[in-house]
This record gives sequence, structure tokens and C-alpha cells, in this order.
Amino acid sequence: MHKSGFVNIIGNPNVGKSTLMNALVGERLSIITSKAQTTRHRIMGIVNGDDFQIVYSDTPGILRPNYKLQESMMKFVHGAVKDADILLYVTDTVEAADSASEEVVAKMQQSGIPVIVVINKIDLTTPEKLEELVDLWRERLPQARIVPVSAKSLFNIGGLFDLILAELPEGEPFYPKDALTDRTMRFFASEIIREKVLLNYSKEIPYSVEIAIDEYKEEPAIDRISAIIYVARDSQKGIIIGHKGEMLKKIGTAARLDLEKFLGKKVFLQLHVKVNDNWRNNERQLRRFGYLE
Repeated sequence: MHKSGFVNIIGNPNVGKSTLMNALVGERLSIITSKAQTTRHRIMGIVNGDDFQIVYSDTPGILRPNYKLQESMMKFVHGAVKDADILLYVTDTVEAADSASEEVVAKMQQSGIPVIVVINKIDLTTPEKLEELVDLWRERLPQARIVPVSAKSLFNIGGLFDLILAELPEGEPFYPKDALTDRTMRFFASEIIREKVLLNYSKEIPYSVEIAIDEYKEEPAIDRISAIIYVARDSQKGIIIGHKGEMLKKIGTAARLDLEKFLGKKVFLQLHVKVNDNWRNNERQLRRFGYLE
């Protein structure tokens, strides 16, 4: 008997969905920062065993869209609710109840899909508070299984995995058994660069940035990557570059080191900054960047 299925991870921003995905997959596929809306795409991570294949999907945090980019991000979330074999709804011990998630919770209730509520960050609360949260979620989603974890410290990740495996339907694998993800190296290169922008800038800058890989050449000893950092306004270009190019150099160095660790080889990275006016509300540009089909 072989089991396989799609296990889709959804929840509000900043509850640790990407950390959980990376913990379950055992690889750092999703970028992680303390900023909301870090994840923009739906990213798959595949875990294989002799008699199972689990296809995890990390998704953007649930939000009320303010522009077309965010509308596309929410389409990824709603799509994940529809096509899952198992839904992992991630909450944590510090977030307040958010009405933005009510629509998604209602869709989960109506879907008939097995739901596991993952209460993350249990190291940040007391046993009494955790018990209250478990009771609250039992009331909200009576059919769901509830699993407390700490994704950051890997606490109870094994228990969660066992429950997922038990709920997984029988079926043949969807991807080759040596596959880790459905994404290309170009995608991961762009995400690693964007992560460095998120970590090094504040206010609106990180949310106005998109990365495009202009060129990616693989050689035996080194990968040569040329990337463009797009910003939404002229005023943002100088901020990204910094005085005498110092900020751009800082981002490039940090991204190169992470890419070398990810790839296990040397990387030559070139970064350029260009203005792409109001790209977040431009359907043609959103299609170009992979947010629309």
C-alpha cells in the first residue's frame, strides 16, 4: 500500500507557516522573516518514503487585499483550500482572533477535507493558556485534530508528521521519488535575494520590491547569477542602492553566502536595480512575475 497526497498549509501572517513547512520538509525552501507577507507564492516541498509521498504547500498569509498583487496572493490561499487532501491550519499562541480568517475557516468547515489545527509557538505561553486555546479551536472546528508544536525548536514535529501520514489517502506518487520541490533554482535564487531586502529595509520598501533573475549560468564549480531588483517608484531606487552602493553590496554579499550554502558551491552574483512603476497593480507585470496565469 502506497500513500500520497497534498498537505496545504494556511493561516494568518506571522504564525510560522514557513518555519513549519521547512521543519516538515527538512529543508529551507521558504524564506523566513519577522515581517508579514514574507511568502507571496505557493511553494511546494516534497517528502518521500518507501511507501508514501507527502506534497506540502506553503501559502501566503491570509489578508484583506489592498492591491492586485495581494488579490493574487489570496487566490493561492483559496486554491490551497480547494485542492488539499489534508489542510494544516496554523495559528499560534500570540495572535489575536482575526476576522480576515473567518471566511477561510468557514470554507474549511464546508470542504469535508481533514483539517489539522497546528498551534505553533507553544514555548511562548503557559500550559493553562495553551489548554484554553485547544478548547477554543475544538469549539471553532469540532471535526479538526489539534496539535500543539514549536516549529522553531522542532518540538512535536514528529507527532504532527505521524498524524499527517495516518490521514494521508492511498495513491501513487505525484512526483518522481527524488523530487524535493516543483520550483526551479531561479525561483529560489530570487526568493533568497528578496529575503535579504525584507531583512534590511523597513516601511514600504520590502513590499514594493520584486526580484527577476536575468541570467543563471550553471558551471561545474560555480553558478553565475545576474538579478534585477525592481522597485515601484523612482524614490525607492536610491534607498535600495544606498550611499555609494553600500546597501546593495550588503544585500548582495548576504544573498551570495546563502545561495552558496543552499547550492553547495560557489556563486557569482550581480545585482541591478530598476524602476517598474506600480507593478503591484499591473496585471501584465504580475503575470510576468508568476502571480497570474
